[in-house]
Amino acid sequence: MSFLPEDHAPDAFREECAVFGIFGNDEAAKLTVLGLHALQHRGQEASGIATYHAGQFVCERHSGLVGDIFGGRNATRVENLKGACAIGHNRYSTSGGSGARNIQPMFADLSGGGIAIAHNGNLTNALSLREELVHQGAIFQSTSDTEVIIHLTARSSYPRLVDKLVDALKQVEGAWSLVALTPKKLIGARDPWGVRPLVLGRLGGSWILASETCALDIIGAQFERDVEPGEVIVIDKNGLNSYFPFNRRPQRFCIFEYVYFSRPDSIVEGRNIYEVRKRIGEELAREAPAKADLVVPVPDSGVPAALGYAGASGLPFDFGIIRNHYVGRTFIEPTDGIRHFGVKRKHNPNRAILDGKRVVLIDDSIVRGTTSKKIVQMVRDAGAAEVHFRVASPPTTHSCFYGVDTPYTEELLAHNMDEEEMRRFIGADSLRFVSLAGLYRATGGRNRNSAAPQFCDACFSGEYPIRLTDQHGGRKDGQLSLLADVA
Repeated sequence: MSFLPEDHAPDAFREECAVFGIFGNDEAAKLTVLGLHALQHRGQEASGIATYHAGQFVCERHSGLVGDIFGGRNATRVENLKGACAIGHNRYSTSGGSGARNIQPMFADLSGGGIAIAHNGNLTNALSLREELVHQGAIFQSTSDTEVIIHLTARSSYPRLVDKLVDALKQVEGAWSLVALTPKKLIGARDPWGVRPLVLGRLGGSWILASETCALDIIGAQFERDVEPGEVIVIDKNGLNSYFPFNRRPQRFCIFEYVYFSRPDSIVEGRNIYEVRKRIGEELAREAPAKADLVVPVPDSGVPAALGYAGASGLPFDFGIIRNHYVGRTFIEPTDGIRHFGVKRKHNPNRAILDGKRVVLIDDSIVRGTTSKKIVQMVRDAGAAEVHFRVASPPTTHSCFYGVDTPYTEELLAHNMDEEEMRRFIGADSLRFVSLAGLYRATGGRNRNSAAPQFCDACFSGEYPIRLTDQHGGRKDGQLSLLADVA
C-alpha cells in the first residue's frame, strides 16, 4: 500500500492490512483497540486510531503491536481518543525501515470538512495518479497510496464530502476496502470486484465495519452481513444508507484469504475459514495420497489442512513440529556463525513423534522455498524416515498486486521450477500441491473453468482481473508495499 518495494526477501506471503470503524458508542476508541487486537494477524508493523470529538480529529498512530501501543503504560493514549466514533488500522509486517508518516489512518482538512481514511488493499494505478497529482502541484507527505485517495478527494468539485470521496474512488483502480470518518459520518467502501473483505456488524445501537468477523466477536457485536462489492455504506445519526455508485463487476474475492490470510474463526463471504481449510486438506488427501505413518502440520497455518488430510486419509495426526509463539522482530540479529538456527527460532521438531516415521508434512504454501527446505531438513534431522511434503494451495507462480506483499514473480520457486525440480530443491521424498480445481471445490465456489470463476486466483493462474496500469506502463515496482519510503 505504498509506492516502492522494500529491500527484503520474505519466504512467505506477508499479511495484508486490517481496518475497523465504529459509530455511535461512547467507548468507541476502546472498542476499536479490541477490534484491532483481534485483527492483529493481518498486520503487525504499526497501528493507528482516529476519533472525532468536540470539533476536532484526534489521532494516535505508532509502530508496534496493538497491545504495546495502547496497553500497559501506554493506556493513556486511549484516553486521549475521545468521541463516539472511531476508525482504526493495522499495517502488515515486514523487515527494513518503515516511516511513521505512512501509518494510518491518514487525516486531512478539506473543503467541506476533515476526513480520516484507513485502507486495506492496493491501487494498481497509484504511481500514475501520484505523478499526475504532483505535476499539478500536489504535495505528498507520505508514500502511501492511501494519500492518493485523499488528494483526489480534495480536488473533487462535488460539494458534499461523501460525494468527493466516491468521485475519488471512481478514479482509482485495484483492490481496496476502506473506512473513512468525517465530523458527522462513518463511511465504508469496497471495490467493485470485492477482492478485499469488509463486514458490517452491530453492537446495540452502534454500527461497526471491520475486515473480518473475529473483530466483531471480541466486542460481542452481531454480524449483520458482508459489505457487497462496489457498495458504499454511509452511517450517521439517522442510521445507515447503502449505495452502489460504481459500475458492477463480476466478483473476484481473494481466494488466498481462505488459504492463509483470514483468521480461522472468521466467517468470510459466508464461509467459515477453519472448515474451508479442513476441506482443502481433504481434497489434498484425495488428490495426493502418500504411504506414510503420520500427518504433521507446519504450525500454525498448516494445522486445519493437516487435520482434513489426516481425516480423509485415515492417517494419524500429531504435532511433530512445535511453534514458538514468542519470537518477535527484535530477536537477536543472527551472525554468519548462527544463521542456520533461523528456522528454529520459530519451529522446533518433536523428535519423539518424528523418529523413524514416514511423515506427511502439510504447509499452506511455498513461496521461495527456502523455509520449506529448512523445515524438511529439520524433520529429517529429527529422525524421520521419509518426508512427503503436501501443500494446501496450488503452486504460487505469480506476484500479487492487490494488497499482498509478495516477491517478484521471477523470485517465486514455482515460477521457475516444475514440481519435480521443486521437490529436489526442498529435499522431500515427494511433493504435491492441491489443484486449483480442488481449491475451488473446497471453498464451495463455482468451477474454475466456468465463465465467472468467482475468485481472484492470479497468484496461482497469472490471470489478473483488474488492470495493472502501473505495471503495464513498463514499471518494475513489484508489490506496492505500504512500508517503503521513497529514497
